[in-house]
Amino acid sequence: MNNTISGQSKSKRAAGETLTSKLIRIILMLLFDAGSVWFIQSALALGFDQLIIIISIITIMLNLIYVLPKAYPFRWMGIGLSFLILFTIYPIIFTIYVAFTNYGDGHLLTKEQAIPLIQKATYLPEEGKSYSWTAFKADSGEYALWLVNDNGESFLGKPGVEILPAQPGDPGIGEADSKGIPTTIEGYKRLNTLIAATDKELPNIKFGLEGDQTIQIRSPNEAAELQIRYIYDPELDTFTDQSNGDIYYNVNGTWTARNGKAIRPGFRATIGFKNFIDFTTSPAIRGPLVQILTWNFIFPTFSVLSTFALGLAIAIMFNDREFPLKKIIRSLLLIPYTIPGLISIIMWRGLLNSEFGVVNRWLVDWFNWAPPWMTDAFWAKVAILIVNLWLGYPYFMLISSGALQSIPADIYEAATIDGATGWQKFRNITLPLLLVAVGPLLIASYVFNFNNFNLIYLFISGGPPIVGASTQAGHTDILISYVYKLAFESGGRGVQYGLASAISIIVFFIVGTITLLQYRFTNMWEEVSENV
Repeated sequence: MNNTISGQSKSKRAAGETLTSKLIRIILMLLFDAGSVWFIQSALALGFDQLIIIISIITIMLNLIYVLPKAYPFRWMGIGLSFLILFTIYPIIFTIYVAFTNYGDGHLLTKEQAIPLIQKATYLPEEGKSYSWTAFKADSGEYALWLVNDNGESFLGKPGVEILPAQPGDPGIGEADSKGIPTTIEGYKRLNTLIAATDKELPNIKFGLEGDQTIQIRSPNEAAELQIRYIYDPELDTFTDQSNGDIYYNVNGTWTARNGKAIRPGFRATIGFKNFIDFTTSPAIRGPLVQILTWNFIFPTFSVLSTFALGLAIAIMFNDREFPLKKIIRSLLLIPYTIPGLISIIMWRGLLNSEFGVVNRWLVDWFNWAPPWMTDAFWAKVAILIVNLWLGYPYFMLISSGALQSIPADIYEAATIDGATGWQKFRNITLPLLLVAVGPLLIASYVFNFNNFNLIYLFISGGPPIVGASTQAGHTDILISYVYKLAFESGGRGVQYGLASAISIIVFFIVGTITLLQYRFTNMWEEVSENV
């Protein structure tokens, strides 16, 4: 009955819409649809198929929400749902798609974009002639070339016009300068040599009749009868090199000849599980990955243990009611928690600077030696653990303090009567009961540190570099920082979005597995606490 009344009220609200608001809604939807159609056409021309699907889904969804009366309750959520699809769901789907492609340096374009670029390549055949050139430009933007061959013969070339012999002093052509080049050509102004050499339009212009022997600028000093080097066969999906007859076949998005030579650029293509296979089998990638993956488990383990141990120790000390100046000291100990992590990391990077850092200066003054925090692999890892200890202990101090307050005091009194020592009370009472409340937070902290990109990258950028690695891998890199370098930092083998996406998926499953284990350990701690 209530559902019927609610449905009727919604229908009344939709039906009670004024003509003006209805007209405004329709006009806005038509404008949105027109913009979507324009965007989809542009994306279609560029080959962005996935984005076309997402925009189409959003457009259809919004049209249904704002047109159908039954969808009235969703109107207030329409924009939010659109952003959710576009900025959350689509990136996830796109990352999964990219993981199965060769997307990266040399394969950033679609096939439709790559073919015209390759066809722009030219070469000078053996029978081709070359000339020295001087450029002239008309007010309308048209160009003309004064050409001189090796025999001293001169010609005048214009786009779409047959190249004909010409001499200074001919009709429409001015007198020659000291180099034999006319100072003027009717309707054109002579370009300065430096300006002409840096003009980006000139090399792309073909002078002469199309289909005949055209001339293009090859260098600042030479123009030549260039020909298209690569001829594309759409039926066989191959390129033929006219300069030597080599045939280039499409191999996973790269046109490659039988002898291994390849044409650049390639294009984005689906390559199946190759990125995942390379992740586990490629010697060039596997070498640094073993070190990175090992450190990726060590780093969060030591971080959680150290921050929890220090936070718990401080909490136990402050749990003593007779501890002097407790409130003041506790406030001071919370300072690292109040400062933004970004500022703290940069501050520690300065403090531990090998040359100018205060910490190293003190150590040198006291011990005549200081660790090479930024250049030695071991000390760099120690430095990161120290910084993370500073950042993390206030959190565990706070939650441990709260958890300790919830443990009944009569349990400790009974243990004291039974003759239990302080360590026995901690091991058999405090820790088991504490882990029931704090245990899930420990696992959450482990998961957070497993992907703690900010600390690793901002403090030392994953360095120092691993010697001999073919990629930009460092001794303190974790998987997420290594993925970032593969995806966004050009160098070594260049950016590799496909491989980075594959590793991201693997990281997701690792983190997901760790998170699922949380439930098992939580249940285990609850069973232990019941026996206390």
